Amino acid sequence: MNARAEPLEAACDLRFGQVGIACVRLRRVDAAALVEELERRVRSAPQMFARAAVVLDLSHLPKLPDDGMVDALLEAIRSAGMLPVGIAYGTPETEALAERMNLPLIAKFRAQYEPGQATATPGGGASVRSEPVAAMTTIDQDVEPGSATTAQHHTGSAVRSGQQIYARDRDLVVTAAVANGAEVIADGSIHIYGSLRGRAMAGAQGDESARIFCSDFRAELVAIAGHYRVFEDMPKEFEGQAVQCWLDNGKLMIARL
Repeated sequence: MNARAEPLEAACDLRFGQVGIACVRLRRVDAAALVEELERRVRSAPQMFARAAVVLDLSHLPKLPDDGMVDALLEAIRSAGMLPVGIAYGTPETEALAERMNLPLIAKFRAQYEPGQATATPGGGASVRSEPVAAMTTIDQDVEPGSATTAQHHTGSAVRSGQQIYARDRDLVVTAAVANGAEVIADGSIHIYGSLRGRAMAGAQGDESARIFCSDFRAELVAIAGHYRVFEDMPKEFEGQAVQCWLDNGKLMIARL
């Protein structure tokens, strides 16, 4: 008589959450120029871009490159030290390309590159934007997109290293410290009544009117609508000060309050 087999413990848990993914928006088909531009980005901010997960966006090219060229572009991203993880949503042809390349289609980028959304990039090579992408679900699942809501509040304990808080379709108010390696993200503006030592990304879905307010500024990175600034050496005039960040004609500005 055979002994009854005990059920095996599950090998893993699979859950959908939020991840930060950079978007490589190609402006011309030139693999060598792409490698050079991305290597420069990695050298300037290795903590942010080295082995960063990136999505390849081909939406601003006059026509879709052939499979061989796309494969060369993906290899260029790998050669620069980044990791391509998908292709940005576009046309049915883009969807077919993603399937042939055996890469997922990242539909969350659709709103970021509708016609008329392009901005000029010096050198004309590639535009690299740090953009949070919600995978299937978000922290605020009860909020309907576009609905009028009050700000999301985070109070009490500090936002720890490795932790991410995302306020979907609204502002985020944090009445605690944001530690190194932590991320606070909002589709609207961000208000931090504590020390910001990690990353703050406002206007996550492209709202260029969003702002970041902080009472103790020591950030690793700030970004608004994909325009970012990395701080390896914090300027003395801003360190520990109350500041605000905003966009002025596509340029990220910072000033003391």
